[in-house]
Amino acid sequence: MPRSFLPTCLAVVLGVPVAANAQQADSAAAAARARWQSSLAAFEAADKLARPSDGGVLFVGSSTIRLWDRLSQDFSQLPVVINRGFGGSTMDDCGHFARQLVVAYRPRHVLVYAGDNDLAEGRSPAQVLESFQAFVRTVRAELPDTRIDYISIKPSPLRAALLPRAREANALLAGYVATLPNAGYIDVFTPMLDGAGAPRADLYGPDRLHMNAAGYALWRSVIAARVTTPPAPLESPSPALATRAVSTSPR
Repeated sequence: MPRSFLPTCLAVVLGVPVAANAQQADSAAAAARARWQSSLAAFEAADKLARPSDGGVLFVGSSTIRLWDRLSQDFSQLPVVINRGFGGSTMDDCGHFARQLVVAYRPRHVLVYAGDNDLAEGRSPAQVLESFQAFVRTVRAELPDTRIDYISIKPSPLRAALLPRAREANALLAGYVATLPNAGYIDVFTPMLDGAGAPRADLYGPDRLHMNAAGYALWRSVIAARVTTPPAPLESPSPALATRAVSTSPR
């Protein structure tokens, strides 16, 4: 057997799973784009009318974020609040569209809520963690100084059977976030349980999945302490100093 034959065989054999994985990833990305085409188009249309300024606080995730109608009012102390929730989305979807929905706006702070739909669709807590890790890598690659907070998976009465998996996923995500600089884990799971450890029905609407006004009020109270206003800009120098600074600056 020629000596060059073995490496060639190995390359072919090892290349099969690599190619297959790449093909699967491309297929998954294409399916995600097709599924969320209308939502992405709506965001693009909104940006054409009034694009948010850079340096804002951006919320991204599933319908819990999308349905937060009073998000800007609830955080009115912040100059720029951006809602990029798209209903029914998963943590995996957020990873697919991190560049479009997060990086493109260059926020100083990102808050992510996703994961319960992943569990409902049969993904494991470990897979939710992997999807969030991919999301973080994408954001940090281009926005290394942006803060990232993960909002824990909430305990919905409709999905009470998923509580053990939600607890496991939350523990994995909290552990991972603890290893990251400039990041945090926001626990909304615990305050949304009653004294018996069951989801509080009073925080949800008739579908027992999406929150009512009381639920969002609770979220605001928990999250408000984690978002801060940006520092005030430095005062502009006097015209004389400004002229002097311009004239002496290197070209």
